[in-house]
This record gives sequence, structure tokens and C-alpha cells, in this order.
Amino acid sequence: MIEVAARLPMEGADAGRCPASGTSGSRVGLVTLKALLTAGALRRLDGKAYRFCPETSCDVVYFDVQAHSTFAKGDLSVRVGLKETEDPIPVCYCFGFTAADLRNDVAERGETGIPASIAAEVRAGHCACEVRNPEGTCCLGNVSRALKAIDSKYRPTLS
Repeated sequence: MIEVAARLPMEGADAGRCPASGTSGSRVGLVTLKALLTAGALRRLDGKAYRFCPETSCDVVYFDVQAHSTFAKGDLSVRVGLKETEDPIPVCYCFGFTAADLRNDVAERGETGIPASIAAEVRAGHCACEVRNPEGTCCLGNVSRALKAIDSKYRPTLS
């Protein structure tokens, strides 16, 4: 954490870019950080305009360049699926689905009903993505990306 904080740009920095990776980050509400930061990390929360760093190889999860504040994977109480390479890799935080669940379903059935199940729960108003998903957004995009990766890796190409 200290190493990343020491590299935070000062005046004129692009507030939308992660200070560690330079990747453009999407805005995330404070409610998400307050829900997911560990107790120790929550005590360091001093920014107001945090962004989520989507760079898979970057340890920084949240940053507020103007406040000179960053939070890394170890500062969260959940695993950040987008930044994990080993199971369990969360893809749906509200209903507990992982990349392994998707792989197993596709391997056993040749398809998966998990996205439809999640969509039905979202329509029923049962999701809490803004407080459970580190990205602060609906997880269906992550589920879709995980399925595309599974398809490209495990399904034979048709000729």
C-alpha cells in the first residue's frame, strides 16, 4: 500500500486513471467501498470520488487520485473476481456463483442456466450489486465474460 500511495501523481494527474497501472477506472459509489473494505482499510477512507481499476494484473482495486488514496486487493473483505486467477473466482456476488460453477455446469450439461437464474433474481429485486460487487455494478457482464472465456477455452471449434 505504501509503495502505491507514494507513486500517486500530484497536480495535473488524470483523476480517471489508476495511479499504479494507468488504466482508466470506472466510478464506484462510496457505499460499495464502505460495504467491502476491511475495518482497517475503512479507517483510511478519505476520498469522495473513487474509481475501480479493472486492470487484471494490478493490485489496486479502488483509487481517488485527488485524495491520494488507494485500496488494494488485501484491503477488501471479498475476493475481486476480475483480479483473481485461481478458484474460487467470484462472478456473482449476490447469489454466490463462481467461474467454477459456470465451468461445471457447461461441462455437465453442455450449457448453463446460471445467467438466466441471476437475471430472474435481478428482475425480482433480490440483488444488491452496488454493495456486494467490488465494481459496484450488476455482475451479469462479468458472468458473460466468464462464459465467453470458458467457451473459447473448453468448447471445440466447429469446422
